[in-house]
Amino acid sequence: MVGRTGAGRNTVAAALRHHGVAVTADPATAEVQVLVIAEALKPEESAMTVGLPTLIVLNKADLTGSHSGGALPAAHRSAADVQRRTGVPTVAMVGLLAATTGASEATGEMTGALDDDLVGALRTLVSTPADLRSVDAFARGEHPVGHDVRTRLLERLDRFGIAHAVLALARGDEPATLPALLQRLSNVDAVLGGLRACAAPVRYRRLRAALAEIHSLAIELADEGLFDLLNSEAAVLATMTAAVDVVEADGIRVDPGDHPDAHHRRAMQWRRYGGGPVNALHGSCSADITRGSLRLLDGRR
Repeated sequence: MVGRTGAGRNTVAAALRHHGVAVTADPATAEVQVLVIAEALKPEESAMTVGLPTLIVLNKADLTGSHSGGALPAAHRSAADVQRRTGVPTVAMVGLLAATTGASEATGEMTGALDDDLVGALRTLVSTPADLRSVDAFARGEHPVGHDVRTRLLERLDRFGIAHAVLALARGDEPATLPALLQRLSNVDAVLGGLRACAAPVRYRRLRAALAEIHSLAIELADEGLFDLLNSEAAVLATMTAAVDVVEADGIRVDPGDHPDAHHRRAMQWRRYGGGPVNALHGSCSADITRGSLRLLDGRR
């Protein structure tokens, strides 16, 4: 996790941890790098994209500006512009909202519900609007909601989250739906998807290295059980899945069909692809997709 002071690096790190991502500040142990920027990419930040597979996170998307269709659409356009100029995947994010919402690993349900005092304050704001033009105006102005509660709202949601929560309650949404709304607004799911795509080659190479080590061990020990493991359907299909993640992260669609014709077409397509002018990584992936497709075809006959 890298980024200049003030871009919200710690907030984004907290949000990713909240959503189950292992975050480290030590580049020696990191496999994928997240570069957190705000407003625009600075020259010194561009230099940080060299080395590890990198995802740029344009944080504070809610502060991009409300012109041309709203803050979030403007932030998405800015992120697309950064990606076009750098060639590095870039996603907009509202880190503060992502840091307080998430799905429970046990139940899959949204967590991060607001307590009764905050919900009560938001309901009051529906009937008695407050001045949200600035942080000071909202926190210090005269209002039925106490100063301490308004400060807590700002710390939890900032003005952007407060405004959208109030709008949701005003249209009749239940308070229990607010965490899911805030998560959508944070765009954290797109960030997590971007991280998975960046990490796809890392996962694939790690898997291939493990299989190569098992193969060497099988030869050394003349262990038929290890050879059976390497040639098992589970191993072949796991490798195929990792290979699919790599090529799809690079924008190449793999037919997900699960019937004999689809397996046959996919095997032929990726065999041809691997024989073309592709790099070593994609050549290896094409071989694994072909092998997995043939195994699936054989199993469906």
